[in-house]
Amino acid sequence: MRTPHRTSSPEQVADDARRAVEDAVWAPSVHNTQPWRFGVRGTRISLRADADRRLDVADPDGREMLLSCGAALYNLRLGLRALGHEPEVTLLPDPDRPHLLAEVEIGAGEPADEHARRLHAQVRRRRSHRGGFRPDPVPASVLTAIRHEAEREGGRLIQAVDAHVKGALAALTGAAEHIQRRTPAYATEIARWAPSPGTRRRDGVQHGSYPQHASCTQPHFPPRDFARGQGWGVKPPQDTDGSGGDEVSLTGVVVLLVTTGDAPADWLRAGQALQAVLLRAAEQGFSVAYHTQALQVPELRAFIRTHFCGDAHPQLLLRLGVPDSQELTSVRRPLQDVLVEEA
Repeated sequence: MRTPHRTSSPEQVADDARRAVEDAVWAPSVHNTQPWRFGVRGTRISLRADADRRLDVADPDGREMLLSCGAALYNLRLGLRALGHEPEVTLLPDPDRPHLLAEVEIGAGEPADEHARRLHAQVRRRRSHRGGFRPDPVPASVLTAIRHEAEREGGRLIQAVDAHVKGALAALTGAAEHIQRRTPAYATEIARWAPSPGTRRRDGVQHGSYPQHASCTQPHFPPRDFARGQGWGVKPPQDTDGSGGDEVSLTGVVVLLVTTGDAPADWLRAGQALQAVLLRAAEQGFSVAYHTQALQVPELRAFIRTHFCGDAHPQLLLRLGVPDSQELTSVRRPLQDVLVEEA
């Protein structure tokens, strides 16, 4: 990696900005909608929400859209730090432009420390996990480190230790999945963002990014039915007859990512906390599965807040562990589709 200097030429700054945006787009996003746009002008990078990619049915308030953009913002910051810049971030700089989510000034700094380099190395390796976990335990030291990452970004993790709490969260996820599957508008929206095999699209949840047969966990947190009964998805290597097997995998460590407030700035902070957690987990050899169903149903989200979060607001439900299946793939839109050089 290039060792940057405190003073860089305009050409070098422009190149570094582009490289940081290349990192940013590898953030996770709801249904892989990639709802972001970036603008570069001199030493400033702007992040905007692409409202045309918001889920009108599942995310009418844009909360998950901003969570996704917050994760991209974290990657942008980390990419700049890895290049030796100290980014100065202003969230929601203009109340009259609500889709302008952040402005990032590319400041001079020092070469990245070892911690930042390790996290940066995971940006393009990290993949969403959609399944169960192996029996390997998650050490307390890893959980502590992950909690600290979330707290540094303005989030907090609440672990579901009690079996009844885990069971309740699993049941609420299942209830939300049933509600959404029987709602035609939800089904139409899933179909829009889960294209059939052979597509040339570079967004959405494609068949290479979810297993053909979902692992059954105990308690069971049901995954999205992106295949919609079509049998799409990645077949496990050992599944020679297409049966999918009947083995039960572990649920893993169940946590809720929460914030003190529930305004757009809190959603952006939660997205940054999410990405910090995902990268730190990947750096330690663990994967994270996330469930959004119950938090997309307002009544169920309110129930989870009241019974399991105290005064905090739940933003994501996560499971953490060592994955029991092979690594899945993901796609991203070309950089020219999301980056504009501003005059």
